[in-house]
Amino acid sequence: MTLLARLPALSLGAFVAGAVLALLTAGCSSVPPTNVHQPMTARPEVQARPQPLDGAIFQDATARLLLFNDRRARFVGDTITVTIEERLQASNSTSSNASREGAISASVPTVSGLPFKTLQGLSLGANSSNSHAGSGGASTNNTLTGNVAVTVIEVYPNGNLLVSGEKQVSIGTNTEYIRFSGVINPASVTAANTVSSTRVADARIEFRGAGYISEAQRMAWLARLFLTFLPF
Repeated sequence: MTLLARLPALSLGAFVAGAVLALLTAGCSSVPPTNVHQPMTARPEVQARPQPLDGAIFQDATARLLLFNDRRARFVGDTITVTIEERLQASNSTSSNASREGAISASVPTVSGLPFKTLQGLSLGANSSNSHAGSGGASTNNTLTGNVAVTVIEVYPNGNLLVSGEKQVSIGTNTEYIRFSGVINPASVTAANTVSSTRVADARIEFRGAGYISEAQRMAWLARLFLTFLPF
C-alpha cells in the first residue's frame, strides 16, 4: 500500500483543496512579485540643525537657499533619477567532429596434412566506421531604456546610497511595473541629480505586467497543478 493510499480521505481532500486555493491565489494576484531591494520607498529622516536667527533682511520662514545648497541626493528619503541604459549582446557557437575507422582481415592458408581441410583457403574480413558531428549556437540581444525615479532607502557607512523605486503605468486593464534598485556612489550622481544605470552596483531591473494580457502569456493554474505532481 502506498503512502498516498494510507492518508485519510479528509486530509487528502484538504491538501488538494489547499494546493488549488494557493495556485488560484497566486494566479489572481494583481501585483507581480519582485526581487528588488525592499522597501520600495522611505520617508526622509529629520535632520537636526541649529535654529538660525532672523535678521533685518533674512527671514528663516521664507528663505530659499537653493542657490547655495547642493541638491544632489545624500540622505534617506531623497530621490534620484536613474537613466536606464541597458544593452546586452551575447553569442555563443560550438561545433565538434569525431570519426573512427577500423578494418580487419584474416585467411586460412592451404596446408596439407591438417584436419579441417574444408576451412583451407577461407578468408575473413570486417570493416567498421563511426563518425559524429555536432554543432550548437545561442545568441541574445536585449535593450531596455527609460527613466525612473528612485528613493534612497539606506546610507551605507562609506557614503554609498542604496536606492529602490518603481513606476506603474496603467493602460486600460493592463498595468506595467518598472522597478529598479541598486547601490549608487554619490560621486556618480550628476549636478542634475541623475545617474546612469551602468554606474549602479548590484542593480536589479524589472519590467513586468499585470492584467489579462500578461495572464494570457502564463501557464494556466490547472496545468501548473499537474506539472507539480506528475513526475514526467
